[in-house]
Amino acid sequence: MATVERVNIGLLNDKLTVKISKEDYLPSFDKKLKEYSKTANIPGFRKGMVPVGMIRKMYGPSIFNDEVIRAVEKQLFTYLNDEKPEIFAQPLPLENASSQLDMNNPSDVHFDFEIGLKPAFEIPALDKAKLTLHKVTVTDDMVNEEINRMQIKGGKMTEPESIDNPENVLNVSFVETDKDGNAVEGGISKDNSVLLKYFTPAMQKQLMGKKAGDSFVFQLSKTFEGDKLEMMLQDLGFEKDDKAAADKYFKLTVTKVGLIEKRELNEEFFNEVYPGKGIKTEAELRNALKEEIEKYWEAQSRNQLHDQLYHFLIDETNMQFPESFLKRWLQTGGEKPKTSEQAEAEFPAFSNQLKWTLISDKLITDNKLEVNETELRNHMREEVARYFGQMNMGEDMSWLESYIDRMMKDEKQVDATYRRLITEKLFNWAESQTKPKEKKVSTEELVAMQHNHHH
Repeated sequence: MATVERVNIGLLNDKLTVKISKEDYLPSFDKKLKEYSKTANIPGFRKGMVPVGMIRKMYGPSIFNDEVIRAVEKQLFTYLNDEKPEIFAQPLPLENASSQLDMNNPSDVHFDFEIGLKPAFEIPALDKAKLTLHKVTVTDDMVNEEINRMQIKGGKMTEPESIDNPENVLNVSFVETDKDGNAVEGGISKDNSVLLKYFTPAMQKQLMGKKAGDSFVFQLSKTFEGDKLEMMLQDLGFEKDDKAAADKYFKLTVTKVGLIEKRELNEEFFNEVYPGKGIKTEAELRNALKEEIEKYWEAQSRNQLHDQLYHFLIDETNMQFPESFLKRWLQTGGEKPKTSEQAEAEFPAFSNQLKWTLISDKLITDNKLEVNETELRNHMREEVARYFGQMNMGEDMSWLESYIDRMMKDEKQVDATYRRLITEKLFNWAESQTKPKEKKVSTEELVAMQHNHHH
């Protein structure tokens, strides 16, 4: 009779020994031999008439091993299903027991497996978390900047005769030279487009009135500053902080002068920006833009708050892991085997993600958070309508429901949408349990926080 014995071999690490007698696998072995004899195609024998002895001689050892292993796995998973230990992944075999197997001398055998157990842990009290909600105040300058960006994006390019505006776009060619303007052999040569306002104020004045065909020799470090110098260095193939390259000389030749003629602020433009909103005046456009910008930065603030929540839960939740088991699983559990060194290097990030998975699963289960089919469909509908709405496909959206029906049959699509929505619900619930302090910050400060932490 098959049995399973369980003993502890380490922290959250047990060994399962599955013992089976020959009576547990011999009947199925004999049955398989007979089935093979009825279906095997062997030269010299009619199909279905191959002697069982011939099948035993030719395929017996392989069939025998398969049936023993099948009997072991059946007993192992019956035990796991009945006892329901909280384990990571699948049991890992501790040793190869195939040397025990002998078709000609069937006997009782045992196989050892290792299991890693999930730890018990407590979620820290969220109302004790010291969190800050960083808020951005939307200013008129921010609205003006966005309107200017949209006017330029929707404008048309003109070609003035000479440089006369900080917004001029200059098509130029760069040729590396010495300080006297003599081309350097093997030096850099490149065509580029540069906004006049990217040059230093002094250089902008010098360039005013220049036309296509005009040229001058300049030094990068004295012609561009700050992030514009870094950008030019990278455009020319250098590292952005290469001081030696910044001191190089180049001959710049203007090949074309351009200027984007901004779109006029009229109803046609308003309808392109916000189709179907009925915006008729610049004031209404500014109000709509301000509201949109406020919503964007409110969402960014909450994302950053959720990042703080993530770190609080990760840092304040005490949890232990069966490290030796998990590192072994990392070596053997993936599509490609890994070395012990690779598993060791990957373990910190892997254990951190594992910790978050256990925390989030517990929060979702304990607080009965769920996503139903209606919510999945609604989210997909909003995403599709938003995507196709940008393409101005008109008001007839009668095709939308059948499109959503097809999306709901795509397991990957449904799974991705579910994960997005359940994660959103999880963080929204966690946020509702906290009392963050508000702090005014600039957009640059908030963006810097997001760059430093992203999960």
